[in-house]
Amino acid sequence: RELVDDEKVAEVVAMMTGVPVQRIAQAEGSRLLRMGEEIKDSIIGQDEAIAKIVKSIQRNRAGLKDPNKPIGTFVFLGPTGVGKTQLAKVLATYLFDTTENLIRIDMSEYME
Repeated sequence: RELVDDEKVAEVVAMMTGVPVQRIAQAEGSRLLRMGEEIKDSIIGQDEAIAKIVKSIQRNRAGLKDPNKPIGTFVFLGPTGVGKTQLAKVLATYLFDTTENLIRIDMSEYME
């Protein structure tokens, strides 16, 4: 018989669901504490937005939210070139290891 450990279970769950369970399982607490600093290293000038996003994600991961509601709905508004898309991509990469798990709606047609 083959011994099944937590790493093998995480690998199978990740393969079947597409959720990076291995990454979620590793030192989640320390990762969450460093999250704001790591994102701020990649994004310049969006400290307030980063702080609010990190706070909501930390609250979610600590279990201090309604389980029937999403982690958050983040709507980035502002003029061209301030880093909205970059912040969304860095956040998606940090949480899901890819920017593919990002829903982006371009509302520039409705600027008038």
